[in-house]
Amino acid sequence: GLPPAMAAKGHRVMTVSPRYDQYKDAWDTSVVVELKVGDKVETVRFFHCYKRGVDRVFVDHPMFLEKVWGKTASKIYGPRAGVDYKDNQLRFSLLCQAALLAPRVLNLNSSKYFSGPYGENVVFIANDWHTALLPCYLKSMYQSRGIYMSAKVVFCIHNISYQGRFAFADFSLLNLPDRFKSSFDFIDGYNKPVKGRKINWMKAGILESDRVMTVSPYYAQELVSGEDKGVELDNFIRKTGITGIVNGMDVQEWNPATDKYTCVKYDATTVMDAKPLLKE
Repeated sequence: GLPPAMAAKGHRVMTVSPRYDQYKDAWDTSVVVELKVGDKVETVRFFHCYKRGVDRVFVDHPMFLEKVWGKTASKIYGPRAGVDYKDNQLRFSLLCQAALLAPRVLNLNSSKYFSGPYGENVVFIANDWHTALLPCYLKSMYQSRGIYMSAKVVFCIHNISYQGRFAFADFSLLNLPDRFKSSFDFIDGYNKPVKGRKINWMKAGILESDRVMTVSPYYAQELVSGEDKGVELDNFIRKTGITGIVNGMDVQEWNPATDKYTCVKYDATTVMDAKPLLKE
């Protein structure tokens, strides 16, 4: 939806995602980087394809690829719904660091309008808690050294119920300066994953980003309406402000008249005939 729509308006657009599968259209760029993740140094490769005006970049590391549904009977975020993989904080720390490197190290020339690295004059859109470390790493690893000084981060909340709450002692895994602790510090009334003081990735993403947005004007109102709808983050969102943008649908990607996964094709004129058949 959003990336090709932005590209159609003349922007140079890159998406950065984990390489969860061996995507047939994505090729190894041969660019290899080393990242400090927890107490180890991990080697990461970048894969790339160019579709509908968008550079699609995939971060290749065993922490992602080994958890593919078809390979391990596991899911992307955990072995079952509501349960995190034990290394999720390390996995998404790696993703955030790789996303910050990609615009600087990848020499991409698929577009007829743009070529070379993206450079430092960029806007990062970080989606949900999994990418909430990005604005923190941007400040601590780059802007503190005079790099990415004009870069901005927009943090987008799709589902506030999933916030990335972990034991407070896990802050040390993130390799961030202590000055960020207050942005992560969180106390709730639950005993999961531990009782008492925690870190909250989404809280940090909200507080450390330049702007906060969500997927509709109505959801934006809900998130600041109180503790229930804001899932204990409403006070922080009221502090930063939030913009709701209507979550549009990509009519090329999601077209029931041509969708290969839909056994009965339909359009606006035949939808009422198709619905009962698809429910059989």
